[in-house]
Amino acid sequence: MQAYHQLLKKIISEGTFKGDRTGTGTQSIFGYQMRFDLNKGFPLLTTKKVFTKGIIHELLWFLKGETNIKYLVDNNVKIWNEWPFQSYLKQNNLVEKFPKHSESWKAELKTFVEKIKEDDLFAARWGELGPVYGKQWRNFEGIDQISSLINDIKTNPNSRRLIVSAWNPKDIPVMAKSGLPPCHTLFQFYVADGKLSCQLYQRSADVFLGVPFNIASYALFTHMIAQVCNLEVGDFVHTFGDAHIYSNHKEQVALQLSRPFETLPTLELNKNVKSIFDFKYEDITIKNYNPAPAIKAQVAV
Repeated sequence: MQAYHQLLKKIISEGTFKGDRTGTGTQSIFGYQMRFDLNKGFPLLTTKKVFTKGIIHELLWFLKGETNIKYLVDNNVKIWNEWPFQSYLKQNNLVEKFPKHSESWKAELKTFVEKIKEDDLFAARWGELGPVYGKQWRNFEGIDQISSLINDIKTNPNSRRLIVSAWNPKDIPVMAKSGLPPCHTLFQFYVADGKLSCQLYQRSADVFLGVPFNIASYALFTHMIAQVCNLEVGDFVHTFGDAHIYSNHKEQVALQLSRPFETLPTLELNKNVKSIFDFKYEDITIKNYNPAPAIKAQVAV
């Protein structure tokens, strides 16, 4: 994962200080690319522990076409909770009562999540993110992009149109109300010499918190699609628009950069799964993952 560390160093040394939507402030660069050979190990960061359960469940959630956080909450995955919670506070005129990231805010967030878990009606109303990734992947104006992608890879592997887009301009204002417009915006697959490669374009990238998650997620996705299309894996190429480090993550980045690399883990999939939609959490195993301890940091909402 040296390529990821090089990106961190580049942003620290060359990045421009910018304001942002969250009010936190960032150090940012524009336009960058990393490449990972998926035959050299599964690209999961070892200089801090990454939440692999969250990576797997989030990807399965996307593939289900779901847009409500209840599936994630029921599986104890918290990565999307803050956005619908903040929308809930706003729509109920509670933002001033619960200042963001205060102790009272944290306690109310915990209560909100328990209600999502226990009350289906509450979850249906307040756990909905709008037409985010799952909706766009599986029903973009009536098109199931994932099914079409799989069919095209199998029947026309030389196609230059093996593309899935999550950026639907009509739906962006709706996504922004309670969720977040897609950061990983568009991805394209490429078949050569019996190997499947994937390139992701990510318009906005929280490099400390989000990018390790994104790398592993799309690497996993590439492996899964390769299996159901009877291909080997090639490269994962990660291309960025605005790649940034939040101002309140700089100490964490310094700690991470001080740590040595460990051997990359390996990925094992249940070989009996023949459809991309049949994968379950139990079908995906990451072996020999021996990372340094996790590094906590506040997500910018």
